[in-house]
Amino acid sequence: MIVLQGVCKSYASQHTQVAALRAVNLVIHSSQFVAIVGPSGSGKSTLMNIIGLLELPDSGTYSLLGRNVSDLHEDQLAFVRNRYLGFVFQSFNLIPRLTALQNVELPMAYAGVSSTLRRSRAAYALELVGLKDRIFHRPSQLSGGQQQRVAIARAISTDPVIIIADEPTGSLDPASARDIMEIFRKLNRNGKTIIVVTHAQEIAAYAGRVIEIRGGTIAADYNVEQELDD
Repeated sequence: MIVLQGVCKSYASQHTQVAALRAVNLVIHSSQFVAIVGPSGSGKSTLMNIIGLLELPDSGTYSLLGRNVSDLHEDQLAFVRNRYLGFVFQSFNLIPRLTALQNVELPMAYAGVSSTLRRSRAAYALELVGLKDRIFHRPSQLSGGQQQRVAIARAISTDPVIIIADEPTGSLDPASARDIMEIFRKLNRNGKTIIVVTHAQEIAAYAGRVIEIRGGTIAADYNVEQELDD
């Protein structure tokens, strides 16, 4: 599903280039639950951005669903992001004036889905994350954990094959963080490929595979034996 070969990425810093990724080779298969972990500045966010087609590598190749993304122009990249990828961010990125239902409808509106269909899909996605009774609430009327549930519902509303979450529990209390990670586990059991970027080992423990990034390279890549209660 995801194949990176020799991927490098650098950024300009004053008078020098800083290497964020150094010849990264990585394969992620369908329906895996992967945690990408590492300290600040390790390159994990850059790796997430490349996997999510938010950035392109300077060199190397990235194939997504069998297609080399370097061959795609910006409109095609936007289509792939909208159709096949779902994003969940630490800051929720909800629009304050819109209800939970309207926030979840947004990516479907961009995709040209009819108003009737996107409303029913949004309501169903909110029900899946346990917010059936909060669909007409605005973000200011929801707790942090509930806002993140809305963000997850928005991410799954287009039925993506891959969900990418960047520090999805970073601003949540421990109980809300556990609830959010359990939602990801459930989505993974239903066939979704989940990629979570985190610095927290207790969050990475929910994944079936952990990839450690240090200094722009993969320092470790191992499977996790699940010991969490179902």
